Amino acid sequence: MFFIQMSGFPGSGKSTLSRQIAKRTGAVIIDHDIVKSALLNSIENIPVDVKTGKISYNIDWSLIEFHLSQGQNVIFDSPCLYKEIVDKGISLSKKYSVKYKYIECYLNNFNEINYRLIKRESMTSQLREIRSEEAFKKTLESSKKPTDYEYLVVDTGKTIDSYMDKVINYINE
Repeated sequence: MFFIQMSGFPGSGKSTLSRQIAKRTGAVIIDHDIVKSALLNSIENIPVDVKTGKISYNIDWSLIEFHLSQGQNVIFDSPCLYKEIVDKGISLSKKYSVKYKYIECYLNNFNEINYRLIKRESMTSQLREIRSEEAFKKTLESSKKPTDYEYLVVDTGKTIDSYMDKVINYINE
């Protein structure tokens, strides 16, 4: 069994890669954007604050833990911008004795990311455009990675077929 923690800037290809991994492995995907968008849509007339993000992550972790407890492989499709997210993923992997895997979708191309964000059908919680290249670079460099585990960084500027076998091999290690 495994738990995969996805990482990467919005629009970098996390969801696309997650879906391909799930197709090949039968893993369950917990998509943070789906959870957060559902939460935001259910509280339309209430001002959104920092608590919304925290609540949606708590829901994500509850779903992840449930599926791991049922013996299912899980992929967490979310940016990984906080150390706590990595720590929680590692902790749950240890608790359920599953392999911890971390895959970062990396695309250091401001224009391509913006093109993808603008082109996609966005959910309520999703970023629709990046206005500042400086903010993009800062966020890109801020992803948190595990320090005691091997991780995989894939160049999502290439076609998914060019790195999919590498991803599956990494998961199976």
